[in-house]
Amino acid sequence: MTGRFLPGLSLRLGRITAGSLAAAVVGGAAVLAGQALAARHRRYAQPELGLALRAMVGRADAAPLRLVLLGDSSALGVGVGRLADTVGGQLAGLLAEGAAGQLVHLSSVGVSGSRSADLATQVARALLGERPDIAVILIGTNDATTWRRAAEAAAYLGAAVHRLREARVEVVVGTCPDLGAVRAIAPPLRHLVSWSGRRTARAQTLAVLTAGGAVVDLATEAGPVFRADAGTLCHDGFHPSADGYRVWAHALFPAVAAAATMASRHGRPR
Repeated sequence: MTGRFLPGLSLRLGRITAGSLAAAVVGGAAVLAGQALAARHRRYAQPELGLALRAMVGRADAAPLRLVLLGDSSALGVGVGRLADTVGGQLAGLLAEGAAGQLVHLSSVGVSGSRSADLATQVARALLGERPDIAVILIGTNDATTWRRAAEAAAYLGAAVHRLREARVEVVVGTCPDLGAVRAIAPPLRHLVSWSGRRTARAQTLAVLTAGGAVVDLATEAGPVFRADAGTLCHDGFHPSADGYRVWAHALFPAVAAAATMASRHGRPR
């Protein structure tokens, strides 16, 4: 009896386990789909139409350093209402306050919602007229959250960096930030998005270095602060606040300051 019972019990348990696993998979997929729908229809901060995209920051008697930002909503400062609170404004302030006392001509050609595939148009806009000295690119979040292939997105970024470097522009790229820190997306979807962000950042790093740009790993440099302090995000729980942009600016600043030195050493493109 025992010899016959055990195989039958094992088979039934196997069927029960398989059925439970299938139910768990279906249930998990339903949870993720619901969270994705909720995240998609959440009300997010919008670009401030009155926020100046061009400004002069620093001493009027200094030779201007031209700094342009490219990328997604973070390049525009979505989530704050003052230029000084944007990542570009804070970088310009740090450059102006530095030992060199730079006068910074700040501009942005970023577009909210952009993915890496959209950078070619932004590069063309950035290179119109007087060439910038430094380009800071902030991109990757929308690639990661829409599940774009990391290698394909990174190839577009690498092409943008290569084009800017050919124009003798110093380039600093802030890779995809730590998406595990956002509050607008609930677990377990947040964990999947975080994984997608890390994968995107790894591909970005290789592409940018190959193209001759400098890389700042925003997830590593700023992620722990964002995870620990909800105040680094604005009211929508997704975009940075003034404090969050300040954390990013300080993470980016060493590479941007080095780029400013290189631009001065090699002669600023005009």
